[in-house]
Amino acid sequence: MEKRIIIAIDGYSSSGKSTMARELARRIGYVYVDSGAMYRAVTLFAMRNGMISPEGNIDTARLIASLPEIGITFEAAGADGVQHTLLNGEDVENEIRSMEVSSFVSPVAVIPEVRERLVALQQDFGRKKGIVMDGRDIGTTVFPNAEMKVFVCASPEERARRRYLELTAKGVKADYDEVLRNVVERDRIDTTREVSPLRKADDAIELDNGHMTPAEQMDWLMDKFHEIEARPA
Repeated sequence: MEKRIIIAIDGYSSSGKSTMARELARRIGYVYVDSGAMYRAVTLFAMRNGMISPEGNIDTARLIASLPEIGITFEAAGADGVQHTLLNGEDVENEIRSMEVSSFVSPVAVIPEVRERLVALQQDFGRKKGIVMDGRDIGTTVFPNAEMKVFVCASPEERARRRYLELTAKGVKADYDEVLRNVVERDRIDTTREVSPLRKADDAIELDNGHMTPAEQMDWLMDKFHEIEARPA
């Protein structure tokens, strides 16, 4: 029987972890789950239902009470090569990537009840193994026993540059300084939250991809995967 493992890829916002996780899963025939998209979907639900004020204040009690109403699934990649996120059956892939959602997702993600709900869903996805999942706490909280753990980092300036180029390529009006402020603030929130803060797992392999091309990153990941795959069960 083919040996299948769990691959956990954690790292800072806009570090490219989702892109590399998606491509790695495609190459090795694994299921890919974007955990960040799940938090973005919850954030979008809260925004649509008036649970987040323009100033960023969250009606936490209402959001917690509404969690059972929030269904998140993924649709296989189509012609665009992108796996789409569905919120209660609606394709919201483009909407959850907006700067507005990005501005509110970290405060939503620190709510313990939100994390508890989504961690349970994420663990369900991985019960059969053969999965690549990326996020902030996959190797530390969701799958602490994952066979392969990678922690991705790069400077805030480099990550902001990538995010800015990604937004403008989609035709979204963006300001680099605003994007950089958002990246720095998300880092602060992610690393200081009380529940499952962003940190490198003790047994994770660090990948600083600030000066690597996508091809170099993928070669690095494939080498690590084959090393781990070859180990005795």
